[in-house]
Amino acid sequence: MTIPMKPVDQKIYLASKSPRRRELLRQIGIDFELLMLRDQTPRGPDVSEIVLPGEAAEVYVARVTQEKVAFAWKTLLQRRLPLRPVLAADTTVVIDGDILGKPVNKADAIAMLQRLSGRTHQVLTGIAVQHQSHTAQQDGQPDDQAILHALHCSTVTFDSLSDATIQAYCASQEPYDKAGGYGIQGMAASFISHISGSHSGIMGLPLFETAQLLRRSGIRL
Repeated sequence: MTIPMKPVDQKIYLASKSPRRRELLRQIGIDFELLMLRDQTPRGPDVSEIVLPGEAAEVYVARVTQEKVAFAWKTLLQRRLPLRPVLAADTTVVIDGDILGKPVNKADAIAMLQRLSGRTHQVLTGIAVQHQSHTAQQDGQPDDQAILHALHCSTVTFDSLSDATIQAYCASQEPYDKAGGYGIQGMAASFISHISGSHSGIMGLPLFETAQLLRRSGIRL
């Protein structure tokens, strides 16, 4: 008599509140549960997104991404959740070497779009996957883990934007939870004359690199 093998758990945890990242994971058939980090606690955010003095954009994005996935993995262990790969990501917009995060208010969003108007900028997205290593699976050591990471850069060129266009866009809710104050998947798509790189990366999760990391962590696509 053949005893059927228990199917391998192919679900991951997504350590992100971004609805765009959820949409992109579903696009490539990834099953996930949310393991969200907190922006507000008595001690501040779970992971600070403050840029360190003199920190280059590439270093900043990689550091924050890996801090996010490490904190989420620690949370997984503390809650005694089933051991599955944890995916985290961080996206920022860079122009003239300056990092543009999420605008804090309408004036900030307007200033960002005025700066991007008629110019080319970079969108950097870091991805990190933390998972139980093969050694840990064999030895029964759940705290033995591996971190995989990648960094993707795309370039985006904006058409020249009128003040009226910027004002109208910033009167919507679209700019305020997005690095650089715009979302390529929304109304701001009409601002963009050219991109080079990954459309999904500009949205916040480059799917080619993400799929590679998930495969290496044992997830089938």
